[in-house]
Amino acid sequence: MIEPIRWRGDRLELIDQRLLPDQTIYITCRTAAQVADAIRNMVVRGAPAIGCAAAFGFALDSKNNLDRKKALETLAASRPTAVNLFWALERMKSAKDPETEALAILNQDLAGNRAIGRHGAALVPAGARVLTYCNTGALATSGHGTALGVLRTAFEKHKDISVLACETRPYLQGARLTAWECVQEGIPCTLITDNMAGHLMSRGEIDLVIVGADRIAANGDTANKIGTYTLAVLAQRHRLPFYVAAPLSTFDKEIPDGSAIVIEERPAQEVTGYRGVRWAPEGIAVRNPAFDVTPAELITGIVCEKGIILQPGSERIAVLTG
Repeated sequence: MIEPIRWRGDRLELIDQRLLPDQTIYITCRTAAQVADAIRNMVVRGAPAIGCAAAFGFALDSKNNLDRKKALETLAASRPTAVNLFWALERMKSAKDPETEALAILNQDLAGNRAIGRHGAALVPAGARVLTYCNTGALATSGHGTALGVLRTAFEKHKDISVLACETRPYLQGARLTAWECVQEGIPCTLITDNMAGHLMSRGEIDLVIVGADRIAANGDTANKIGTYTLAVLAQRHRLPFYVAAPLSTFDKEIPDGSAIVIEERPAQEVTGYRGVRWAPEGIAVRNPAFDVTPAELITGIVCEKGIILQPGSERIAVLTG
C-alpha cells in the first residue's frame, strides 16, 4: 500500500509529492512549523492528508513542550480552503494525549476511506470508463483514497473498469500522482489533458465522473481543485452522473453555501512555468485560484463513509451526517 504519511514517534515522515513520479523520497518533520511548511509548499496535499499531517504537527510540538497555541496558529495559516485542516486542529485542541489523538485521526481516515470505497463502488457499473480529476487516492489521504479509492475498490471487485485521469493544471496532480498510483497498482488508466474531457464526453467515451472535495458547504456546494466546476457543467450537458467522494471531515456545517468558502490563491510561478522551465513572458499578470466551487445542483450524489447522498441539499446532508 502507498504510505504517504509515516509516524515515527519523535518525527513525521511525508512522501514528497513534488518529486513524484520521478523519485519516491520522504522528508522528515520534527516541529509544527516544519509540517506547516510541508503543507504550504505542497509536499503533502489532499484535504484528508493535510488534516492528518496537521494533527501530527501539533502532536510534535506538544511532545517537545513547545507553545501549543503557536503551533495551532502556524498550522492553521498553512492553507485556507481544505476544512479538514481546521477540523483536525479543533480535535487536537482538547486532546489529553495529542499523539494518541493524531493516530486516531489517521486510522479513522483510513477506515473512512475504505467505507467510502465500498459505498461508491456500487455506483460504478462493470466496464465503466470513469473520468477523475486531480489526485484523490492514497497520496491525498491516509491511504486508499476517496474518489480514486472508490475506483480502487471497484477494480478490486474485478469490475472491468478503466480510469481517465485529467492532468489537472497547473500543478499536474492527475498526470504526476493519479497516473502514478494507477500504474503502481495495475489499474487501467489513460491520461488526458484537461481540455479533452468535453470532446471525449461528446463521443460517448466517458460513462461517469467522480471527484474529491476540499470543503462541502451545508447545502452541498463543493470546493475542489480548480477545473472541477467545468467538468460538472460538461457532465450535465452530456447527461453523465457527476459524483463527489469525501469523508465527513470535509463537510462544513458552519457555512450555508459555497459563496462563503475561501478560495486560496497560489503563487504565480505555478502558472508561468514548471520545475524551473518558464513558458510565459516576464511581466505578464497571472491569476492562480487553486479551487473552484461546484453548485450542489450539478452534483448527482456525494459519497461519504456513512453512505450516499443523492441530489444533495441541506436537509439530506443534515440527515446523513448527523
